[in-house]
Amino acid sequence: MARVHGAACAAPTVDQGDSVTTNSLYGRDVVSIGDLSLAEIKYILDVTAQLKAAKTTPPALTNKLIAHCFFEPSTRTRLSFEAATLRLNGKVIGFSSDDSTSIKKGETLQDTIRVISDYADLIVIRHPKEGAARLAADLSTKPVINAGDGANQHPTQTLLDLFTIHECQQKLDGLAIALVGDLKYGRTAHSFAKICKLFDIRLFLVAPDALTMPDYLCDDLKKQGVRFSFHQSIEEVISKVDIIYMTRIQQERFSSVAHQFNKAHYNLTAEHLINVRPNLRILHPLPRVDEIDVAIDKTPHAYYFEQAANGVFVRQALLALALNKELSLS
Repeated sequence: MARVHGAACAAPTVDQGDSVTTNSLYGRDVVSIGDLSLAEIKYILDVTAQLKAAKTTPPALTNKLIAHCFFEPSTRTRLSFEAATLRLNGKVIGFSSDDSTSIKKGETLQDTIRVISDYADLIVIRHPKEGAARLAADLSTKPVINAGDGANQHPTQTLLDLFTIHECQQKLDGLAIALVGDLKYGRTAHSFAKICKLFDIRLFLVAPDALTMPDYLCDDLKKQGVRFSFHQSIEEVISKVDIIYMTRIQQERFSSVAHQFNKAHYNLTAEHLINVRPNLRILHPLPRVDEIDVAIDKTPHAYYFEQAANGVFVRQALLALALNKELSLS
């Protein structure tokens, strides 16, 4: 059986004799990456590895109805959750925009969630406001998985990032990782930074001053003993890292002049890769605009499309574990 980053710890256990897993995630919400212990994260990654390696997908969601409630646009997260649900033999209800919901009639999020939790076995929610997923979890009678709430958290992205990093580096400890771009509003960067306290990861934070990591997150990193430093350009760090995690600088938050200035300093080109470590891999939560030159796609360092593909397996694991007290993967 595949193992990821060491043996599973005490809370989640694996019975290797009959391949039936017993887990502490059954019926649980996943709103923040901080909701999960190190043992539970290892367990999710372990199940993800088994699902990816399996020749057939277990029908773990038979007779289960999953509500996919996307109050803001999404491509990869929404479709990968749908693919994960359908591949596990579950059924999907929901919406891809609040334009088609009673929110437009003035209904509150509270009332919407109360109603939907009576319709489905689990709710996947993406919402533009920070804290919306936590509110949904507090109100729902069914498990809630946060698919991104404003600039706050994106825990399933962090889990697939961890899985992808282990896949391409064969370890999670002892790595140097650069987070590049929008570190102020980027929820993927926020969730990833929070998880670094559980691993021996050295962070390089590369962003313009206007988009640097928020103070409260930096304070938390200091308290947790995570090593990190601030940098103004990709050139300063790229030869020192194993992973460079690019994020999109959001044009809608800047004037066209400011955006062009920032873009010039935080775009990754093939020329940047001349003196990098052979094991360097480039990640990006996507969508990309122009922060990664398409010429890089053909290099062995590009790993962002594999990263996106792993989203289906990670979300399969989460859905299956949340709705099955015992999960057979044989």
